[in-house]
Amino acid sequence: MTQPQLVETEVRSDGIAILTLSNPPLNLNTLTTLDQLVETCGRLAADDKVRVVIITGAGDRAFCAGSDIKEFADVRDQVVDKKLSKENTAFTAIEQLPMPVIAALNGTTLGGGAEIALACDLRIIDEKAKIGFPEVKLGVFPGSGGVFRLPRLVGPSVAMELLYTGDLVDASYALGVGLVNRIAPAGNTLEAALALASAIAKGPALALSLIKAGVRDSLLQDTRAATDRTLADSHAVFTGPDIEEGIDAFFAKRKPEFTAPRRPRQ
Repeated sequence: MTQPQLVETEVRSDGIAILTLSNPPLNLNTLTTLDQLVETCGRLAADDKVRVVIITGAGDRAFCAGSDIKEFADVRDQVVDKKLSKENTAFTAIEQLPMPVIAALNGTTLGGGAEIALACDLRIIDEKAKIGFPEVKLGVFPGSGGVFRLPRLVGPSVAMELLYTGDLVDASYALGVGLVNRIAPAGNTLEAALALASAIAKGPALALSLIKAGVRDSLLQDTRAATDRTLADSHAVFTGPDIEEGIDAFFAKRKPEFTAPRRPRQ
């Protein structure tokens, strides 16, 4: 039987890809969703035309309200193998996309949906949306990145409070603790994400990719390893295709037009 298409993708001519979680009204994560996320991320990672990815939810009610509890009966006996491993694989695939990724949180963002948001580089939230990790109220905890990605963003104390209580927080609180980067006017989250993505997409793709990987990996490195990584990446950009355009634009007093792909053509 043909599986429903729960992850939709549009690659625009300006290099921005919009990935939509399409299981309205709540865009719940299902096993099918997770498989399609992995497949979609593989395609986007291999496409040099894609310079920025936006992830959002279908409709205006939710970005993603977490897992489909109707599936729990089928996975509880082996939840790690049947569910959580798939989630971790899918969310890590988002985190490891080689281009900047923006989460456009257009509505309720809960549990696994919030863990998707954590796997993105930047988060923009609708001013009326709420976000949280309510798993503890079901007797469990976020098992797909929440316990280690959340403290990297907001610090251990705030993370523990959010995880201990399972409380939902509003956009203002989320911005104040660093859980999100920006608040968008009600109903305009995707538009705000597109504006930011458009500005980023004009940047040098190779440098952006190396910035992303360098920042992400620095959280797991000591100073020596991070320094070595920075020097190697610096060599790549200083010998790469974008520096000539950057220097020429600087002296010509014009905006640079970076068009080279992330990976230099062989």
